[in-house]
Amino acid sequence: MYSKEETLQIKKEFWTAFAAAYPKKWLLYDTKIKDVTFKFFIDNKKAQVLLDIEPKEEEKRKIYFEKIESLKTILIEDYLPEAILERNFYLETGKVISRIWVEKGEVSLNNRKYWPEIFDFFNETMTQFELFFYEYEDYIKDLETNT
Repeated sequence: MYSKEETLQIKKEFWTAFAAAYPKKWLLYDTKIKDVTFKFFIDNKKAQVLLDIEPKEEEKRKIYFEKIESLKTILIEDYLPEAILERNFYLETGKVISRIWVEKGEVSLNNRKYWPEIFDFFNETMTQFELFFYEYEDYIKDLETNT
């Protein structure tokens, strides 16, 4: 096991190395939709690229998720065949959000031998996620257009 300081140092080195390997400005929090964000996640079991939909207003969360869900065939066939869509995803805090994600198992943040594989996964998956989002963002953002 690593100490808290060692764990923080490994995380810092990981993200610095990822930024050096793929020096790109990712969309992440800049979707122009409040509380709809792209995220990278890594721990000692898996890596994930996530799209979290978490507006405080339940109705907005429902609408945004249903809009993306209505594009599921396109998302799966043209962009991310491994994507998982979950309308009611429970965070550890108990908060319910909607989440769309792709996961790569059997990798570890603490094992540097996996880093290039994780970096490639993050880059390829987030790029596809962003391409999908940019293609359909007007439809996704427009709360007046029903699914």
